[in-house]
Amino acid sequence: MNMQKIAAFAVTLGAFGSLAAPALAWTVPGTFNQPGNILIADQFNNRVIEIDKKGEIVWSWGLGPHDFSANSALGVNDTERVGQDTLMAATGIPPKVDPFCKKGCPDNRVMLVDPGGNIVWQYGQFGVSGSGPNELDAPVQATWTPNKTVYITDQSNQRIIEVDMKNNILWQYGTTGVAGSGFDELNSPNSAELLDNGNILIADEGNNRVIEVDKATKNVVATFTAQGTLNGPAFASLLPSGQILIADGGNNRVIAVDKSDNVKFQYVTNAQAGSNPNPAPSQAVKTMKGDIVISDQFNDRVIVINMAQKLLAQYGTLDVAGYGTTSAQQGLFAPYATKVIGDYTGLTPP
Repeated sequence: MNMQKIAAFAVTLGAFGSLAAPALAWTVPGTFNQPGNILIADQFNNRVIEIDKKGEIVWSWGLGPHDFSANSALGVNDTERVGQDTLMAATGIPPKVDPFCKKGCPDNRVMLVDPGGNIVWQYGQFGVSGSGPNELDAPVQATWTPNKTVYITDQSNQRIIEVDMKNNILWQYGTTGVAGSGFDELNSPNSAELLDNGNILIADEGNNRVIEVDKATKNVVATFTAQGTLNGPAFASLLPSGQILIADGGNNRVIAVDKSDNVKFQYVTNAQAGSNPNPAPSQAVKTMKGDIVISDQFNDRVIVINMAQKLLAQYGTLDVAGYGTTSAQQGLFAPYATKVIGDYTGLTPP
């Protein structure tokens, strides 16, 4: 994590006093939830925004980078649209990252928020870190399933849990509080996806691997390491082609590997002039058209590329953190996750 950069931007914001911020949630009439719009987990701006293809903000939830209340999604790491509601994983802000939140500001909620900004479902408690009933510790990702359950990647608890709408834990992979690589063990997991065959695909970040787990037996049935080169994979998705698309954050790249673990596609996000040397891309999803949308985290941007590696669109300014209330081009702050509404080729569609 680029802590010096984050702290410097926070100080810059503080020097100008409180910035004008939107209401808790707002929409631009006629533009909300349109297919092709993009949802962004704008991590250290403590908000989720929906933008149109021009980058204009058409929906927002959260009060901005200096709000550390339950009215914002602190350190939000993931988001996806569920009907007209928005699922988001509010991870929290680590200690020593933001000088206005020196001891850290935990959030630890996974929330389903309606268009008006009301929380209609929640698992976890704001500001509470734990592993008991209705408790999480750094939930970094959440996936909605067709069964109206949610897979939560509960990173610091070293587990993936499946939770229903009554907040019952229906299934768990990973031994709570135990970091490891053995049977039923994970090390700082970062994402989970339910596959059509019922198995779970997990980006096991601290173990530098992506694994496919048999849900019934908890046996690992496939392991992907890009021939031993993965370094902190932050997100993985099984594509209809059978390839696995991976945000390989520690190597500053997005790759696709085949079933034999061979790298078939690679895009490096720090090669552009002016790039942060270590942007740590944190999520990549492929659209039905075949383009790839990348959360280029510490380059403070979301980009769209095609399979020929041509840059088609950029939201945010390369390696410049920013904040604005009308357009993503006013700035993003370490965006962690991005989904295109109505267009996602992973096998657990939002």
